[in-house]
Amino acid sequence: MAAKQQPPLMKKHSQTDLVSRLKTRKVLGVGGEDDDGEIHRSKISQVLGNEMKFALREPLGLRLWQLVSAVMFSVVAVMALIFPERLYDAVFDEDGSSSKTSVRLYGGALLSISLIMWNALYTAEKIIIRWTLLTEACYFAVQFLVTTIPLFESGALSQGATLLLSSRGLFILISVYYYYQVGRKPKKA
Repeated sequence: MAAKQQPPLMKKHSQTDLVSRLKTRKVLGVGGEDDDGEIHRSKISQVLGNEMKFALREPLGLRLWQLVSAVMFSVVAVMALIFPERLYDAVFDEDGSSSKTSVRLYGGALLSISLIMWNALYTAEKIIIRWTLLTEACYFAVQFLVTTIPLFESGALSQGATLLLSSRGLFILISVYYYYQVGRKPKKA
């Protein structure tokens, strides 16, 4: 008996088959949207950590503000560590020789915060930038309150203290502004 001859196999061209192309793209994760509306380029780029969801669209002036903050924290920390009397005298307009230790401890804490600010300057991660901005805003708010209460108790408001309070209020506003700008979801085009 002669064997039946099979019909020739037809090659499937996936380039022309729309359903096959869509299935392939779905498996690879190319062009699909997630719950946030972000479009992934591929599963491979997601696994390797090159996901566009975490890309930060920075508000104008954010990096400059981070640099100014880091420099400011560092300078005040060094001043508090080296010249504690002068820093105390500039703020409270009285002799601070009895509070050298506390001002130096303050300088050490500021130096630690400045290291965090310097490291946040070089990161692109949105959550780290937001936490440092929140830390900065909380620090300025606490410093504003701690400086204001003794000044109003004594009834003497020096020119240095007025400048310090107004600058701290401005720094609170700037830090909170950037905190909310970094946290905003980008507008979809």
